[in-house]
Amino acid sequence: MRFIATSALLGIFAAGSAQAADMDAGAALAEKWCSSCHVVSPDQEMAAQDGVPTFMALADDPTKSTDELAAFMQAPHPPMPDMSLTRREVGDLVAYIESLKTEKE
Repeated sequence: MRFIATSALLGIFAAGSAQAADMDAGAALAEKWCSSCHVVSPDQEMAAQDGVPTFMALADDPTKSTDELAAFMQAPHPPMPDMSLTRREVGDLVAYIESLKTEKE
């Protein structure tokens, strides 16, 4: 019985890790799709468009939770284009943005 319970828990954790957000994939997506308007990394030389928040500012904004960032990316408003991101891509982008926090919790 203990073996069955342990096997079930391992299966759940394995499935969860397969679904885990990929910060590196998020960085690649940010560079490809977001960097023309946003500064997406501390070493990006090109400035963002006026009034467009940097990814570092989004990461450090205490009013922006993980869920709020994800919801915004799934239903953006102009001038941000609708990129029709998958849930996986949204998770990857949010993981990348959160990795840019200057004060880790």
